[in-house]
Amino acid sequence: MKELAGRLSALDPDAGAALQVIAYFDRLVEARAGLEAIVRGAAVLAGCPVRLVDEERNVRVRVLADGRRGGPAADRWHERVDPGWPVGAAPGGAARLWLEMPGPAGPVHAVVLERAAVAARDVLDRTRGRAPSRDDPALVELVLDGTAPEQARLRAARSLGLEVSGEARAVAFAGGDARIVPAGTDPGPAPPARRTGVGPAVPVRDLPASWPLARLALRLAADGTDQDPGPRVVRYDSLGGLAALAAAVPAGADPVPDVHALEHAASAAPWMLATLHAIAYAISLRAAAAQLPVHHSTLQDRLAHAEHLLGWTIRDPEGRLRLQLALTLRRLHRHP
Repeated sequence: MKELAGRLSALDPDAGAALQVIAYFDRLVEARAGLEAIVRGAAVLAGCPVRLVDEERNVRVRVLADGRRGGPAADRWHERVDPGWPVGAAPGGAARLWLEMPGPAGPVHAVVLERAAVAARDVLDRTRGRAPSRDDPALVELVLDGTAPEQARLRAARSLGLEVSGEARAVAFAGGDARIVPAGTDPGPAPPARRTGVGPAVPVRDLPASWPLARLALRLAADGTDQDPGPRVVRYDSLGGLAALAAAVPAGADPVPDVHALEHAASAAPWMLATLHAIAYAISLRAAAAQLPVHHSTLQDRLAHAEHLLGWTIRDPEGRLRLQLALTLRRLHRHP
């Protein structure tokens, strides 16, 4: 390997250096080196401080370019991470490795990141056990399956990193994906442009009961676009009587006349649905105009046009409630 690296260096200095990096970390792995040795090697090879963070295992290691260990206060660790630093992670690993230098990483630095991250993942898996795989689809499916034996569901919950004596929520995404989050925590960012329904908090053993309610909440979520205005994330806990309405309206059912009228109005102008949503839910017409945003007189013109197409007034509380129901039913009638 050393002879090959020398020959490559004569032809391509970066290729030769990269091969030496690979060989270096292979030797560390063979010697069953610890985390600090791996991070120290990355720092010395990269010529800059390097930090390793694994939040799920509460591991933080930082080594300076000269090989000395150094680190900021643990409670301010993330405040000191520069988004411009090159960062790497091994496939299947929760740990992140940063080179504290301006990015992007060059060819050799990229190899340092990759090999050090893989080596660190192997050490963490060997010494601290595999990190909980919180988004493993098969495990999530098992925990939410009410027909599965309870002990199997609880084992899967532990594998997901859940405290089986605590509470958690089922989260449903448009497209059929699912997630489980502990009660009291944010469900996390939804995939881009994905509607999200959040079920109620229940004991972990009862999560199969939270799942259908998360899916029901999902039916009331919108894409948040001009053609599908409304909240992208809907929580079952906030639905109140709307939950009964959603349960009574099967997906794909024939739309009621008011939904047909709404679709007719929507086909007349690209701004129609967003405007109607703003009118239905804003505290006043001036607030709706500011939300869109359009001039108040423009909104008045749009309002008159919309009322003509809908066939009912939306200037009084009864008309706005009828419009709110039509917008809600429009979402419920669509296929899941």
